[in-house]
Amino acid sequence: MKTLHRRIEQSAFAAWAPAMLIGCYLRFVNRTTHWQGEGVEALRQDLAQGPVLLVLWHQHLLMAPAHWPLGDGPLTSIHDASPIGRAAAALQRHFGLQPMKIERHASNLRASREVLRRTRAGTSIGITADGPRGPAFAVKDAPLDWARAVGCPVHTYAFSHSRQRELSTWDNMVLPRPFGRGRFVFRRWPESPARRPEPAEQERLRASLTALLNETADAAAMRT
Repeated sequence: MKTLHRRIEQSAFAAWAPAMLIGCYLRFVNRTTHWQGEGVEALRQDLAQGPVLLVLWHQHLLMAPAHWPLGDGPLTSIHDASPIGRAAAALQRHFGLQPMKIERHASNLRASREVLRRTRAGTSIGITADGPRGPAFAVKDAPLDWARAVGCPVHTYAFSHSRQRELSTWDNMVLPRPFGRGRFVFRRWPESPARRPEPAEQERLRASLTALLNETADAAAMRT
């Protein structure tokens, strides 16, 4: 029984099938929603010069692939090797993204090298600041380390929907529903992290990115 369960967990179909269903649902939501966007032109201007690092709270993950301007540049999204992570990767492929697997116990240095290789090839990188397992709304070291490693502009993202529901997950993931109004926002982080920051500087950068992520979410919030 354990062997069968493991095979199901590792099955490509087991990841692909729910991703297709969720992807079709999100595409339907996207088509039936009247969206208002902010910050897209500034993002496109940076993409015209090269790749960027896209950072968001895990709560806003579902609609980010639909709002990324794919025609202006490819995006590699990060996922882990868990069943949920592989399903997320299949969903990202559904939207034309290029997911990259990071082992749970891989060091930031090893992951940063792969990220650097991809950005040098012209691909932007997307990462959840607090994911994939939280705690929610706490910026981890990875986005700060990668911002230093790649030297690319950093943009944050958030969305909200007039008919959204917050799921009972660790991040209170936002699930939009069809036939409503939506808003999504991209913001550029004004910091340029030093290669080897002192601990106090690392924490200042963490606080700065946290503040911008929260400001982005607040700017995206639907006002009644």
